[in-house]
Parts: sequence; C-alpha cells; structure tokens
Amino acid sequence: MKKSETKLLKQFRALPEEAQRSVIHFCDFLSSQHPLTADEIAQPKDITRPSGESVVLAMRRLSETYFMLDKDNILTEASALMSQHILQGREAVEVIDELENLFEKHYDELVEASKTDTAVSIDNQRR
Repeated sequence: MKKSETKLLKQFRALPEEAQRSVIHFCDFLSSQHPLTADEIAQPKDITRPSGESVVLAMRRLSETYFMLDKDNILTEASALMSQHILQGREAVEVIDELENLFEKHYDELVEASKTDTAVSIDNQRR
C-alpha cells in the first residue's frame, strides 16, 4: 500500500460513521467525474501457471496477474472454490481452472464497463 493510501485509511478510520459515508459519497462523485477508459486499464501480467501448483499459490499468482482488480469483489466466489478443495476434496487442478476463469471474468467485466461509459469503481486504480 502506498504511503498516501495508508494515511488516507488511517484518517478515514478515525472519522465517525456519518463522516465516513460522506467520504465514500465524495469518492464516488470524483470517480464518476474521472472514469477509467479501456485504454487506461492495465493489462494482466503474463505469469505462467507452474505445474503442480497448489490452490493457495494459484490465488497468489492470480492476484498478482490481475493486480488491477478489487479483490474484495472476487473474495466470496474465490473462497467458495477454495473451500470446495479444502473441505470437500475437489481436485486442485479443477479449482485452479475455475479460479482463472473467475479472475478473467472480473477483468473482462472491468474492461466492458469502461467501454460502455459506466464509471469504473474508484477501487480499480489506474496503474
């Protein structure tokens, strides 16, 4: 996290809940005034999938590959897939394939939203 982001987060957490909502509304406003375009969205990094990769290492690789995505938007679905592997014994290769599809889907949605003049979330920063 950048120094400025750390400072902003510290100040945000110190605010009362009503003031935090105001900050979020202001950020939404600023984001709508400066939406990202498809050209400004970074391309995923080309990180090769190693053979025998574990599900946890795949998550790390995909998080680095798709660094421009807001991981909070992916977390619920990714956690469900990881649980299927850990708790239900689903094959790692199958889960990793689905994780790759999940990250790619979220990236495609980000790019598509930027093409249709939909304001892209401020969480998806220019990189």
